[in-house]
Amino acid sequence: MEKQRILEGIRVIDMTQYLAGPTVTRMMAEMGADIIKIEQAPGGDPSRQYAIVNDAGRSGYFVQQNRGKKSLCLDFDHPKGKDILLRLLSSADVFVENYGPGVMERRGLHWDSMKKLNPRLIMASISGFGRDSSMSDRPAFDMIAQAFSGSMHMTGDPEGPPMPVGQSIADVMTGVHAVTAIGYSLFHRERTGQGQFVDIAMVDSLFHSQELAVQGPSLTGMKWKPKRSGHRSRINSPLGAFKGPEGWIVIQCMDAQWPRFTEAIGQPELLTDPRFSNLIGRTKNREELNLIIEKWMEGFETDQAILEILADARVPSGPVLAPYDAIGHPYFESRGAIREINDPLLGALHIPGDPLHFSDFPDPLDLVAPTLGQHNENILESLGFTTEEINQLDESDVIMSAET
Repeated sequence: MEKQRILEGIRVIDMTQYLAGPTVTRMMAEMGADIIKIEQAPGGDPSRQYAIVNDAGRSGYFVQQNRGKKSLCLDFDHPKGKDILLRLLSSADVFVENYGPGVMERRGLHWDSMKKLNPRLIMASISGFGRDSSMSDRPAFDMIAQAFSGSMHMTGDPEGPPMPVGQSIADVMTGVHAVTAIGYSLFHRERTGQGQFVDIAMVDSLFHSQELAVQGPSLTGMKWKPKRSGHRSRINSPLGAFKGPEGWIVIQCMDAQWPRFTEAIGQPELLTDPRFSNLIGRTKNREELNLIIEKWMEGFETDQAILEILADARVPSGPVLAPYDAIGHPYFESRGAIREINDPLLGALHIPGDPLHFSDFPDPLDLVAPTLGQHNENILESLGFTTEEINQLDESDVIMSAET
C-alpha cells in the first residue's frame, strides 16, 4: 500500500498566475496537495499563451508550472462566481494569491474577510514589495525585484552596467520561501487550530541572500562597499570562471583546499610564495594567480581532464553548463533534477524535477497540467451543484472551459 503523501488531504485554492505563485502550488502538488487553480474567465492564467506554444495552443511554460492542479475557470467578479469561490475558501486549508496591489482588497478577498470566513485558513500572498510596506501599492515583476534587492548591482562586469541573472530567480526564490512559510503555518495550525496570513515579498526573498554586501559596509562605516566582480571574485582567490580548452571551468578554492590545489596544478612552490601564502595575499595578487591557473589549463586538450585532476585533489570545481546540458547528464538524471514527462497535448518534453527529496517518497508523482476549466464540473459537483445548475453557469459565462 502506497504511503500517504506529506500534503495529501490538504486542499489549496490557487489564485496565482505566471511564476512566483504557481511555483508555490507546483511544489505543494509534488507533495500530494489537492490544488484547485482558479483561473479568471475567459482566458485563465496568461502563461497559457507564454512561450513556447505548440500548434495546439499548449504552452510548455504553463505545463511545467501547473502539473497536478485542477482548473476551475471562473468569472469571480460575477456574484455567482464569487459565491462559488467563497464556498471553496470556506473549507480550504490554504489560499495562495499573487495578484497585483489592491486586486484582492477590491473583491473582498483580503485577509480580514478570509479569517472570518474560515479561521483555520492559511492565506499566502505573494507580491513584489509585500502587502504591508511603504511600497505595497507598486506592481513588480522578477527583474524589478532583482534591481531593488541589490542583486543586479552585484551582477555583471565591474566596468559594465548592472546585469540581471539569466533566469527568474526572484519569482522562484519567493515561491520557495512561501512554501516554507505555508508548511510551518500548517504545523502551527496543528498545534493551535488557528490559521494565519503569510506575506511574502519578492524583494525580501532576494535581499535575504545578501551574505556580505550589507553587513560589510555596516561594520566598516561604509568605508568598504562591494562592487560587481564579473566572472572572478574580488574577496577570495582563486574563485571564478577560468577559460578551459573547450569551455569555462569554475574553481572555488578556500584556505583548506589551497595546499591541495598547488599540488594538483604541479606547482607546490606556490604554497610558500609570499604573494600567495595567505588569503589576503592571494586576493591582492589575484591577477597574477589567475594567469598562472590559465597557463596551467592551456596544457590540456579537454576540460574533463582538468576537472578530473581537481576532483581527485578534492578542490571544488565544475564546468559552466548550459541549462539544456542537464538533459541526459548523469548527475541531473541520478538526482531526478531533470525529468522527461509526457503531456497529452505537448507530447514528451523535459522539465526541471522536484528539488525536494523525501526518503519515504522516492518516486515522483505522475502529474499532468490541466486544460482551461477542465475540472469545472467535478469541482462544482463536489460543492453540491446539480448538472442543470452547472449548465446554467456555463451558459451565463460564469464558468468557462477550453471546450466552450
